[in-house]
Amino acid sequence: MEKEHLEVLLEDIRGKFELVLEGHDVLWKKIEDFGQKLEEKISFVDFKVEALNQKIDRVDDRLNRKIDGVRDELNQKIDGFYDKLDHKIDGVRDELNQKIDGVYDKLDRKIEGVRGELNQKIDGVETRLSGKIDAMASDLTAHRADTEAHPQVYRIKET
Repeated sequence: MEKEHLEVLLEDIRGKFELVLEGHDVLWKKIEDFGQKLEEKISFVDFKVEALNQKIDRVDDRLNRKIDGVRDELNQKIDGFYDKLDHKIDGVRDELNQKIDGVYDKLDRKIEGVRGELNQKIDGVETRLSGKIDAMASDLTAHRADTEAHPQVYRIKET
């Protein structure tokens, strides 16, 4: 009975060992299937990431082009604004220069008018003074002649 009993036990162990091996094979197959599915999902995620990178690159390129376009447009507007300001400043400068020239012309005319009036007044004063000086000189000459004609009463002495 011992041998039969041992054989039964061995048979039972062998059956259980085969069950463990079958379970191990089933688990290994499930692990391989899971690994395969995981690998497929990782590949799919890699594909999606690559697609997103390409989209991001396209969006980046479009944004850079738009930014460059806006920069160029703003630079053109700024340049146009500067040109308009320069034109207005030049116009104001020309207008002010004309007004200043007009003021200078008016002042020159007034100065010439005042100079002419003063010259006329000086000439008039000079003419009157010349007449008075000439009259005084002739009075002095007459007085001297009269004084010299009466030497005893008056004496002229030259110093």
